[in-house]
Amino acid sequence: MTTKNFAAIVVGAGHAGVEASLAIARCGFPVLVLTMDTKAIARMSCNPAIGGLAKGHIVREIDALGGEMGLATDATGIQFRMLNKSKGPAVWAPRAQADKKQYELYMKKALESEKNLTLKQGQVVELLVQDGKCHGVRTKEGDEFFGEHVILTTGTFLQGLIHVGEEHHPGGRRDEPPAVGLSDSLRQCGIELVRFKTGTPPRIHQKSIRWENLEKQDGDEPPPAFSYRTKKLAVEQMPCYLTHTNEAVHDIIRTNLHRSPLYAGKILGVGPRYCPSVEDKVVKFPNRKSHQIYLEPEGRNTDEIYVNGFSTSLPKDIQKEALHRIFGLEDAEIVKFGYAIEYDAVPPTQLRHSLESKKIQNLFFAGQINCTSGYEEAGAQGLMAGFNVIRKLRGEQEFVLERNEAYISVLVDDLVTCGTNEPYRMFTSRAEFRLLLRQDNADQRLMNYGYKFGTISKETYDEFKNKMGRIEKEKENLRENKIKNDSLYKYIKRPEISYKALIKNNLHSCNLNDDEIHILETEIKYEGYILQQQSEAKKFEKLEKKKIPETIDYDAVKGIGREAKEKLKKIKPESIGQASRIPGISSCDLSLLAVYLRKKAKDLQ
Repeated sequence: MTTKNFAAIVVGAGHAGVEASLAIARCGFPVLVLTMDTKAIARMSCNPAIGGLAKGHIVREIDALGGEMGLATDATGIQFRMLNKSKGPAVWAPRAQADKKQYELYMKKALESEKNLTLKQGQVVELLVQDGKCHGVRTKEGDEFFGEHVILTTGTFLQGLIHVGEEHHPGGRRDEPPAVGLSDSLRQCGIELVRFKTGTPPRIHQKSIRWENLEKQDGDEPPPAFSYRTKKLAVEQMPCYLTHTNEAVHDIIRTNLHRSPLYAGKILGVGPRYCPSVEDKVVKFPNRKSHQIYLEPEGRNTDEIYVNGFSTSLPKDIQKEALHRIFGLEDAEIVKFGYAIEYDAVPPTQLRHSLESKKIQNLFFAGQINCTSGYEEAGAQGLMAGFNVIRKLRGEQEFVLERNEAYISVLVDDLVTCGTNEPYRMFTSRAEFRLLLRQDNADQRLMNYGYKFGTISKETYDEFKNKMGRIEKEKENLRENKIKNDSLYKYIKRPEISYKALIKNNLHSCNLNDDEIHILETEIKYEGYILQQQSEAKKFEKLEKKKIPETIDYDAVKGIGREAKEKLKKIKPESIGQASRIPGISSCDLSLLAVYLRKKAKDLQ
């Protein structure tokens, strides 16, 4: 029993819990973090990597807002790459292999070093709710902790059940117990739960792999840093290796599908479509002769290799037999077998854009509990929940980014507006304004917010402003300097002309670094498209400003269909813009709703 009243209690210390608690504590508010294992802070329970397509954009955004994920990756990374460089800059994406253990230790130290943060070990089994407001939690041991706000970031632990072939046992992660009891408390509070599933591949011993037969993949030189705050990234990079499944592997899997809990009907939860198990790949893509397998080291001081692309819950003997048919893995020694895990999750349509529950005030949800997948998606939600707790503590309005401002806002808006029937994963294709949401300009879009919250220092913010000043000054120089009758600015717009080519041919000189040159050249070459998307974004903002009162009676809106009314009542959209993105809401429904709102507004005048 404790009498201390915290500003916030964060339940769980995964990627969401870390970002939420650090943000609140760094803004001067006392935070309690309760986790089932203080030695498993921000554990990478699946692949040892951060970033990738769209996910890398999110990490850059987390960093621009003052989060920790980018800094942690730069400090513990073992390989860094910029993906999609053969394509347009809107889909370039940073990705890094991380040392899993060092990443955990880095984040644990970050929590323990924060003066306003208290880290305790304990399993929360009950929410303390009174008069529709959450004011604390009770642990399995009977201890009660009180806080003005509670953020649940429980990952895959709620009623977790692990499957390996015919075997299954309770577990929140490999060799870790599940969280039992909290699901019942949520249901008693009127929170709906669903059952989801995810999985992980086997880990194999690096000495048992025939490396000489595999395709080597090195990191980029120089390595591209994740964080805008990383001054210089000097790292000895480790290679990854590429191989593939084949028809022999597929035959083994097909023959033993009846032993897979996924296909034997033992797993009831819905799994991730975009990160399927190898069983799903073989069944759903029968014409594919092979699937890519990416061998990733789990750290500098471990012999474990992560078999990316071979997520499975097949029996141990079948996992071994199938792996041994893969080129280069004929003698592979499995250190840890792959498994699937089922867990309880909260359909996110029950949340506001602030990630606060619509039913229970001061109760927030972030991370995998919100039906998402991925460390990056979790970290982003944790930061948003943390910022909104800060806003409430300061007596300010909720903090909600628009869809044209960040991938983070696309993530949150998709979740609370449309919901999801499978673990949600971010893709660049989900963003309407992706040319505005490049990985290289996250600081331009978001660092101002981080500075205002207090998570970005004045020194960092001043450096950012100086950088933008240099770029803008250089644009003016390019407009003023001419070759014949055309400015250098117009020359750079030509596909065949690069900024560096002008310098190389002694037609221009500058003092910008490579990152600044990339931003400058991108903004010049894509200026027309950028202006077009900015125009579309302004139209989008108009719809977002047309707010819908919380007290609206949808039954009083004449002409709207039954399905539309049911969905509007369930989602309770905050604006016409959000209502327009709810599946099943027609343009006719929106017009009738807009007319009704205008009439009600006139009646009140």
